[in-house]
Amino acid sequence: MPIDVLAIAAHRDDVELTCGGTLLAAAAMGRSTAILDLTRGEAGTRGSASLRETEAAAAAKILGVTERANLGLPDAGIVNTPETRLLLAAEIRRLRPRIVIAPPLKGRHPDHVAAAQLVRDASFVAGLAKALPGSAPHRPHKVIHAVTYRQDFERPTFVVNVSDVFERKMDAIRCYASQFDEVAQAGEVYPTGEPLYDVVRHYGAYYGSLIRCRFGEPYFTTETMRVDDVASLDVATF
Repeated sequence: MPIDVLAIAAHRDDVELTCGGTLLAAAAMGRSTAILDLTRGEAGTRGSASLRETEAAAAAKILGVTERANLGLPDAGIVNTPETRLLLAAEIRRLRPRIVIAPPLKGRHPDHVAAAQLVRDASFVAGLAKALPGSAPHRPHKVIHAVTYRQDFERPTFVVNVSDVFERKMDAIRCYASQFDEVAQAGEVYPTGEPLYDVVRHYGAYYGSLIRCRFGEPYFTTETMRVDDVASLDVATF
């Protein structure tokens, strides 16, 4: 069956940090969700690839995803080439997602930036009829970029209310004890002098405040969002 929401990230733990709440909220509404990690995390400073695999499996159970797969690209060496586009396009065709969540288009980790454009390009290639003979073309309806912890964008295009599932998001993040216990920064999470878990909570509260709720996760889209009924617009001005 096609997947409603597919989160694609460079590393195991990226999804939990950036869009874990969104996957939980989608699953609570009956949507099918999945995760595709592009690398195994073998270049990580802490832990090991095998340990992160165990941690990722535990986190996936908490997030309630239908599937968690891994493309096996080199950690700290993701490149956007015709070969990697076809590899990823094949997985997109297999999973047939309607919505793809991608990394931010800007970031301090080279893998995140490369992965963002790779996801966009592979999503397009997956819809080309003559690419990958033997499998049916599929192009996602929309690619959105999870921009949690990034301040490169003036405003997120939209923020998802994850208040009801935020504590479970934190449980999923805590599965990565080898990465996050007793640290103050990771990936796109810059240090503030507090434990990383507190930084994640504060960011969630900040983005929640933008939409007048307790916790939120922000997203950027390259296309303008459509509104059919202005009378239904949420988030009060005053």
